[in-house]
Amino acid sequence: MPFVTVKLTREGTEPGVDRTTAAQKAEIYKGISQVLFDVLGKPPEWTWVVVEEVEMEDWGWGGMPVAEYRNKLAAQGSASKKLHEDGTSN
Repeated sequence: MPFVTVKLTREGTEPGVDRTTAAQKAEIYKGISQVLFDVLGKPPEWTWVVVEEVEMEDWGWGGMPVAEYRNKLAAQGSASKKLHEDGTSN
């Protein structure tokens, strides 16, 4: 019996939603169960999938809080995009 845990930061994926919706979780359960069936031949009714949502401030990434790390990546992406648009590079 496969047991899969999916950990997500607690945040919404659309305006006005602050967490993963029940419909999104249902798709996660269905999709993961289907992958395990396709790859390993495990029937979906044998597969357990648990979604754990973690508060943003309780999740670290790259040695810093996830929100801070995402901001850093976004800033790097903006700088990289600007360099590309300007035709300059280091």
